[in-house]
Amino acid sequence: MPQPHRPVRSASPARPRRARAGGSPARRRGERPRWGVRLATGLSVVVLGSGAVGHAVMTGLDTGIERVDPFKDMKNRPQAGHGVNFLLVGTDGRDKITPEEKREYRLGGAPCRCTDTIMLVHLSADKERASVVSLPRDSYAEVPAHQDLVTGKAHKAHPVKLNAAYAEGGPNLTVRTVENMTRVKIDHYLEVDFTSFMKTVDAMGGVEICTAKTMRDSYTGLDLLPGTHRLTGGQALQYVRSRHVDGASDLGRMQRQQRFIAALIKQATGGGVLLNPVKFKEVSSTLLGSVRADKDFGSEQMLALGQAMRDFTPSSSEFASVPVGDASYPVKGIGSTVKWDEPKAAKLFESLRHDRPLAPVRPGRPANRPAAVPVDVPPQQIRVQVENGTRIDGLGGRVDEALRATGFDTTRAPGNGASREVRRTVIAYDPRWDRSARTVSAALPGSELRAVAKQGRTVLVIAGADYKKVVPVRAEDPYQGGETTVVTGDQVVCGGGS
Repeated sequence: MPQPHRPVRSASPARPRRARAGGSPARRRGERPRWGVRLATGLSVVVLGSGAVGHAVMTGLDTGIERVDPFKDMKNRPQAGHGVNFLLVGTDGRDKITPEEKREYRLGGAPCRCTDTIMLVHLSADKERASVVSLPRDSYAEVPAHQDLVTGKAHKAHPVKLNAAYAEGGPNLTVRTVENMTRVKIDHYLEVDFTSFMKTVDAMGGVEICTAKTMRDSYTGLDLLPGTHRLTGGQALQYVRSRHVDGASDLGRMQRQQRFIAALIKQATGGGVLLNPVKFKEVSSTLLGSVRADKDFGSEQMLALGQAMRDFTPSSSEFASVPVGDASYPVKGIGSTVKWDEPKAAKLFESLRHDRPLAPVRPGRPANRPAAVPVDVPPQQIRVQVENGTRIDGLGGRVDEALRATGFDTTRAPGNGASREVRRTVIAYDPRWDRSARTVSAALPGSELRAVAKQGRTVLVIAGADYKKVVPVRAEDPYQGGETTVVTGDQVVCGGGS
């Protein structure tokens, strides 16, 4: 039997013991958020979605971008493949943060001229898929011969941690190093710093994040209880920077960054930002004030990308981290580094070069079967009673059977609800078992969570007219196991896929 959980704020105030079967009107179904490419820490999606707003709004916006030439004098570059590849970096930039923000968000210490986040983003040639690969900043790397950006001193090729390439040679050396490591040709370079990150999240009205467990990091000040939270720009920075939440260090942080990116883009595409010219220009102007990009990335490219990607859904995007062979590889004069699993990493980057999905369908799994959504409580531990809240004959039985098929301990005795006019499926639960309720909610995306004091451990599902299907769920970290760790965007946003 699962143990009582820490209560979290529910979607509605506590109701009488038996949930009222009415509920709010159903959300419009079939509305799929349009997903843009994941930039640096995900923020530049508002730029890429501009096709929904129009050329008039875009005109002049790119004049605020600071230009860099990351491809200057580069020779012997990898052969170009199909699709478009971005190198997206998030830089420290704490020198631009106010003293008050430094204290509140634990941004003390001298700024490091280094990259805090490094991602490769591949947009497929058919514009139907975006693949995002996180590169650990502490990755063991060998920078090619270059001239030091600060001292001007000539350096021979030598080993470093990947983020040090930026400190020694800026965007140019960073691009050269990543291309040498991956053999993927970079088409565009985009860079976002702390200031841009915080201000852009605030301009969007915050971003919603779901946490299954308490997350605390004394180094960044992150302090989140289990549940759903709308993070401000400063809180979002704490979330994506935290390395001491668990024992996974930088690898765990990359997973949280990917989850945040998925939530950010869901907010941008589903929250009206891309469809509201005034809001779009406000968010875009805020972002572009701190962006650095190559000279060939401007308004026309932004519009073309936005128009091509208007029909993206969460499942159109996939996230991966480079397979690691040794997470603590010692290097003299550098310390502990992250050593990639070379054969598996080579296979991953080969997929990018050849414009193939990172996660092909596994043998024995039908192509149309969705990937299981990760949850905190195993469905086998959750007792579920189903009621039919509609006049659709047999709906309760179908929902009971579908929940049981994905692992839930259903009563196998579905009944009829007090009301037969329920439009949106309701999940009624005792606040002491809120995490169990969220597992059920992940299996029934779009349903309404309703806290009912003293209901007990059994979760009540009142099937509404909006019911379409049960999404498979599993209680395991989707980033663990397998040759290459890949998840799709619909697996890492609040509520799971649709």
